[in-house]
Amino acid sequence: MIINNVNKLLSALGEDTNLKPDKWTEEHIYVSGKKKWVANIIPSELLTRSVKQAIESIITLSQDEVVYKEFPNNVTTPDYGDKWGVRANYIEINNRAIAEMHDYATKNGILSSIKLLPAIPPSAKSWANCIILSQIFPNIYGDGFNKPAEEENSIYGIKLNTGYSGNIIDYDISDKISPEDQFIAFNDVAHFHGLKTGFRTVISADQIKVADNNHSDVTFKWDNSEHVELFIQSHVDLVNMGFESIFIDSAKHIGGYDMENYTGVGALPTYEQMQHIIHEIRSRSGKTTLSFVGEKSTGDFQRYENLGLSSGTAFIEPDNFDEVKARSIDFKYHHNYTPGIEVSNDNDEGGRTYESRLNRINNSLFGYEYPSDKLPSFMQMEDIFPLRYDTNTHHLMMSNPSYSTDKTPESHWFNLFAHDDGREYNRKVAELFIYALNL
Repeated sequence: MIINNVNKLLSALGEDTNLKPDKWTEEHIYVSGKKKWVANIIPSELLTRSVKQAIESIITLSQDEVVYKEFPNNVTTPDYGDKWGVRANYIEINNRAIAEMHDYATKNGILSSIKLLPAIPPSAKSWANCIILSQIFPNIYGDGFNKPAEEENSIYGIKLNTGYSGNIIDYDISDKISPEDQFIAFNDVAHFHGLKTGFRTVISADQIKVADNNHSDVTFKWDNSEHVELFIQSHVDLVNMGFESIFIDSAKHIGGYDMENYTGVGALPTYEQMQHIIHEIRSRSGKTTLSFVGEKSTGDFQRYENLGLSSGTAFIEPDNFDEVKARSIDFKYHHNYTPGIEVSNDNDEGGRTYESRLNRINNSLFGYEYPSDKLPSFMQMEDIFPLRYDTNTHHLMMSNPSYSTDKTPESHWFNLFAHDDGREYNRKVAELFIYALNL
């Protein structure tokens, strides 16, 4: 038997690798042509299942009608060509927020992300859906721990040169499966389900620390060639694990552009530096399919296309269907870079009604003359799985609270999200995707 990384993960978790169709999945399945996923759910129903049950769920949702008795070898990414990023839907999953909360410890976010995948609609006929993971690297404000809701534990501060986040990787099994192979397993499962994958990164120098085993951590410097090389190679390594998209926080301001609206902390790379970094990540990985997405990088479209980006966020508000459609027609012949629209972003502080979110999703999925002309769109976890009433996307990026009432992960997962109204909203999102995925 070939031990692929999904089988290796199952074995490391004490599971056998023999798979069977999953009855729970069959009872919650939604279908659009050959595309399948589960909906009319609340996330805790998935997050409290085992990783093996999640894999069996993904196998049950297979588009090719094959009954898999083991997870297949040599899974490949969905093929939408080299320029897939200019039309994709990007859905950011806060993998730290859905991690296991044990008392004060936060861990195993990658396992939770695998468990949530069956409820993410796969890609459509004409364009890809891409999952963006919020956290990969350790955060500098208390990685591996949750804190009270009012205390800062920002996900926007990262540490390089010290592996991957203890919030995300299951280090209890790292002697059996490495952190790198855990990421590969996640990507293989996502690809099998018909999804592209990527991750968020930051470029504000004072939000990046470089770990040194012999000395205290040092602040990242863009004029330090060793730091720049570390940044490049760290991202190349992740691309080589199967990620195909990098969402760049504060990308609009690269090279000192529009700095009066800059809210990050610290220096940014020069325009030429960022061109070099993007070129090197593409060149060293050997992957021509990479999609680089810039936060707020719209307006001077040629500037961002020449930088090497595939798309940027917050082009126009998506509330007006006719405006979205008209803009998609304007950019129908743009194949290297296309500005995108947001259902919501990582700074969303809540307050938007379910009806407004559904309208924005509708316009993002259908606002075009032909499906091949669709503008890229950007959604957050909350746009598919509504959060509890007293938190929001931005709060969960800036802090890492446990909502458990008994110090167990199960309680946190149950209390993190909305319940009856969340289930109904999730069903309505699924109905929109039913019509979209077969286009």
